[in-house]
Amino acid sequence: MGKTTNNGFILIVDDNPTNLSVLCEALNSEGFRFRVAVDGESAIALAERNQPELILLDVQMPGIDGFETCRRLKANPVTQNIPIIFTTALADTESKTKGFSLGAVDYIPKPFAQEEVIARVRVHLQLKQLTESLEQQVSDRTKALQQAQVQLVQQEKLSTLGELIAGIGHEINNPINFISSNIPPLEEYIAGVSKLLILYEQEYPNPTAKITTAIKDLDLNFVLEDMVKIVNSLEVGSERIQNLSNSLRNFSRSDSDTKISADLHQGLDSTLMILQHRLKANGERPAIEIIKSYGILPEVNCYLGQMNQVFMNILANAIDALDEAIMHGKISNLIPQIKIATQIDSEKLVVIRIADNGIGIPERLKKQLFEPLFTTKTVGKGTGLGLSIAYQIVVEKHKGVLDVTSQPGVGTEFIIKIPT
Repeated sequence: MGKTTNNGFILIVDDNPTNLSVLCEALNSEGFRFRVAVDGESAIALAERNQPELILLDVQMPGIDGFETCRRLKANPVTQNIPIIFTTALADTESKTKGFSLGAVDYIPKPFAQEEVIARVRVHLQLKQLTESLEQQVSDRTKALQQAQVQLVQQEKLSTLGELIAGIGHEINNPINFISSNIPPLEEYIAGVSKLLILYEQEYPNPTAKITTAIKDLDLNFVLEDMVKIVNSLEVGSERIQNLSNSLRNFSRSDSDTKISADLHQGLDSTLMILQHRLKANGERPAIEIIKSYGILPEVNCYLGQMNQVFMNILANAIDALDEAIMHGKISNLIPQIKIATQIDSEKLVVIRIADNGIGIPERLKKQLFEPLFTTKTVGKGTGLGLSIAYQIVVEKHKGVLDVTSQPGVGTEFIIKIPT
């Protein structure tokens, strides 16, 4: 294969047979792979089809000259990074300056000295390989740094969120326990007082005018009926607050480095409960309808606190997408919906689908959705970390799959797959 990489080669561009012969002999003697083009147009076409590692380019050729050939190669993203060495008999400074300004890396003067050709070619091949190696190292280091930063942010967010939610859940629990524990005796007292009043009415059917007036002003019969309804409302309200408190504690209780067997439906329901205030109608859009199609799922061995964070990020994004679609008039007459479906697939993976009926995501942006710091939201509306953290939790922590499908004007669906 010579001293170029496995499929690499050097492209020689020259219309003079003698020059070609000398250059070919020099490269061949050192085992370099090479191809030949006799004019600028064919050189450009060849380089676009199969990029060479280096181009030896004659300046004076029929058709487009070497300078124009160089300009076109550098203007094309496919070929712009290929090093170009001009071969020329023009020794004046102006010609050399023009070549360098167009992006050439070196000159080899004519007539050729074989040793000089080989030396310059070898140097620039090594420089190219070093540059590519350095770029790859920088890319790898940058990617590793981004992943480390995302992981730190994720751990920080989960830790802070877990502590905050656990604290709120604890603070809610104390007063609501006090309220709910006092409702049953209150019901007994109200029932007893009502029974006593009815007994008074039976035993003393002809009260004084003052009592009659007081009963009429109070609308006693209505009050007796409504007190029961009020207590029932207190029961329902306290039960809802207890459910919220339980959801908050369930959301945060498993935020640890230990996997536990967990009911993901409970995680989804807890997350929906926490997001309930964002699902309600807000004056600019109607309430968001949640449509659940839960299958029968086994308990999953997972980091439940982290999985709840995934649900939170994806559901919050779905709500944002529906807000954006309706509030900015991108979709009119839309009944906003989020559909959540769960099932076990043929590979025994738990599959959770979360879909909205918003405006969808452009195809060109889908590949970037899970990249750290990428966001489609306006300044101040998003960090660009939510989905990258979700991806890290699902794919890296749980060896699962996180994917997205979208149709413009139809909506977006996130698919989570987790091994049981």
